[in-house]
Amino acid sequence: MSGDKEQASSLLDSGKDLNNKQVCAKMAKERPRETTESHPRKKKKKRNVDQDKKSVADQKREFQARYVEEHQLGEGGCGAVFAGYRVEDRFPVAIKHIPKNKVYCKVADESGKKLSVEVAIMVKLAGEAEGSVGISAPVSLLEWFDLGKELILVLERPVPAVDLQKYKAENGRTLTEDKAKVILKQLVDAVKELEDKHIFHRDIKGQNILIETGSDVPRVRIIDFGLSCFVKQRSLYRIFYGTPLHIPPEWYIRSCYRCGPTTVWQMGVVLYEALHARYFSTARFLTKKLSIKKRLSTECRNFLDACLAIVPEKRPTLEELQLHPWLR
Repeated sequence: MSGDKEQASSLLDSGKDLNNKQVCAKMAKERPRETTESHPRKKKKKRNVDQDKKSVADQKREFQARYVEEHQLGEGGCGAVFAGYRVEDRFPVAIKHIPKNKVYCKVADESGKKLSVEVAIMVKLAGEAEGSVGISAPVSLLEWFDLGKELILVLERPVPAVDLQKYKAENGRTLTEDKAKVILKQLVDAVKELEDKHIFHRDIKGQNILIETGSDVPRVRIIDFGLSCFVKQRSLYRIFYGTPLHIPPEWYIRSCYRCGPTTVWQMGVVLYEALHARYFSTARFLTKKLSIKKRLSTECRNFLDACLAIVPEKRPTLEELQLHPWLR
């Protein structure tokens, strides 16, 4: 049981979820211990290995020479994200600024250097999927810079794309079952792949799911790994990081939660909000103030009921969700 050693890195919210700012404030008060558990084994990109030896001034000059920063996309309690582009080919990027004093957890890489968990996870994903820009479900980390007082992450920015909340609004406030199924199938596959890589996102929600809209079939991309962590098979967490409205029931009952059952709960929350014209609240759901539409198909209702089972042991695994009849 890993307990609370495997904690989240800095939080960067899109600015739409004020509750997450409260989480960030809580993190400042309960600064978790650093850990080297489950650190990534893949080597970092060569460019950033070289940058470890460069001065802050050199890295700042390199960043300014390679990228143009434009309008702000969002801001949370622990940083901000700006739109931008790469100078050499005008490739669209998202530029994420994380103040060093907002990096609440670090892991050690193979050289012993301490990294923010968010950076470590993005580097691990990039290292295991070379050439994945535009291909993988998680948006790709292109490059990162350590500017002394802040970290800058340069990330792929899918265009055109909107987050799931906006996508739902543009489709009449709710999605049809068929549209929701296309998104959930991709999402379940994506988080299962993260689980296989021992990564726990911890905050899968509408604002952290981008929908690429440039083709006939909408495509899911996952963003904001600011609360994510590396996980072992039976890791148990006793401090909650994520969106307070979506806390899994076991947190209320047992004051702890695990990766698999929590992620499955979040699949239920995402699907519920996609199909209903209201926000999900665990507290309201537990007190039966939220109900599931009766007009949904039997298989869809079964999928929702399974994900939103109160007892975590009764929820299916992500692998079982992939085989659920509703997604077949």
